[in-house]
Amino acid sequence: MSEHRHFILHKPYGYLSQFIYELKRKKKLLGELHDFPAGTMAIGRLDEDSEGLLLLTTDGKMSEIVRSKKVDKEYYVQVDGIITQEAIDEMKNGVEIGFDGGKYKTKKCEARLVTEIPNFGPRGKKIRDERHGPTSWASIIVNEGKFRQVRKMTAAVGFPTLRLVRVRIGSVYLNDLKAGEVKEVDAFEV
Repeated sequence: MSEHRHFILHKPYGYLSQFIYELKRKKKLLGELHDFPAGTMAIGRLDEDSEGLLLLTTDGKMSEIVRSKKVDKEYYVQVDGIITQEAIDEMKNGVEIGFDGGKYKTKKCEARLVTEIPNFGPRGKKIRDERHGPTSWASIIVNEGKFRQVRKMTAAVGFPTLRLVRVRIGSVYLNDLKAGEVKEVDAFEV
């Protein structure tokens, strides 16, 4: 039996978290970033507009472990406006978001203000300029992953997400990996 391979990727803005796209529109896919071995899959997803840490593997069992509710995922979000401690506290306690055509209350999570602007480098597409008002950053740690959940959470408390970067999955960190950079590892210690 061949040994499985594992990769840490800083997914850039504008890429889909997949290798095949069936529809007619041209999309940027993960295979354009690196020569991954056959059978490589992304563990979880980041939507096209999101950036940051993405784990890839040829091992389906590892994928199940990482996606489990036992593994925290941390996101840094740049939001429209100066986010308040009240909004942070609301998200910590769970907020109601739209999901699958209905309403869903998110589970309690960790959230905090980020006072130092993170240095993720420029995004593939300009967010906006200062004339449109101030922005601020928050850290949100969840262990569930509903569709566009973090974006919906910040919008639910009145601070729409402008930029979302996943910085940690379990004990695996993005660290100083640059957008589009791939690092092969022996295993994931999540």
